[in-house]
Amino acid sequence: MAVVEISGIRIPDSRLAREATEFIREAESALLFEHSTRVYFWGALAGQRRGVRFDPELLYTAAMFHDVGLTAGFKESHLRFEVDGANAACDFLRSHDILEDDMQNVWLAIALHTTPGIPEHLNAIAALTAEGVMMDLVGAGCERFTEMQRAAVEAAFPHTRQFAEDLLQALYEGLKHRPEVTQGTGLADVMADKEPHFHRRDFCCLMRNSRWTCNDCNDS
Repeated sequence: MAVVEISGIRIPDSRLAREATEFIREAESALLFEHSTRVYFWGALAGQRRGVRFDPELLYTAAMFHDVGLTAGFKESHLRFEVDGANAACDFLRSHDILEDDMQNVWLAIALHTTPGIPEHLNAIAALTAEGVMMDLVGAGCERFTEMQRAAVEAAFPHTRQFAEDLLQALYEGLKHRPEVTQGTGLADVMADKEPHFHRRDFCCLMRNSRWTCNDCNDS
């Protein structure tokens, strides 16, 4: 990969980062790989802007691995894809003798990147990964990046014209064998969009029909 520097941010030039790049290039489509690369730049630029101290290698690993759970290597898994990715990242980091606390920070960053409202209250890697993901998917916080930064990221790693539909399809392909794990998450929207017979679970109905409100259960 050519060296790209945007507002002083670049991909770490280290063995760990190079091997993470190689691993994800082999595992993921170009669509997911370039999305993950943009996530790193958006997250790192956000951290720079806010004066947040973060380890670029750990942020890069979190960004690289955050969608790997959608790939063919996990077609038999019935865990949430976020957990698959988090576990894969920790296996990778463990092989590089990374400290357990640092691995835990990366695990949380990946496992919670689809759970709005929580990552920003955790470690810097989790907060910046989630911010990078949402910026790249829906442009959340777009106005907080300069026009030059947005243009530079897009010039180096452009969104394709069909990015939204292609990524939604990639999500579906990685989730269609385990639709149950999307219940209660925004990913249930993807399943409902792609599968006409998929029904979102209604938490209110679960409460109202639980054993605690069922007369037969209360009498047993």
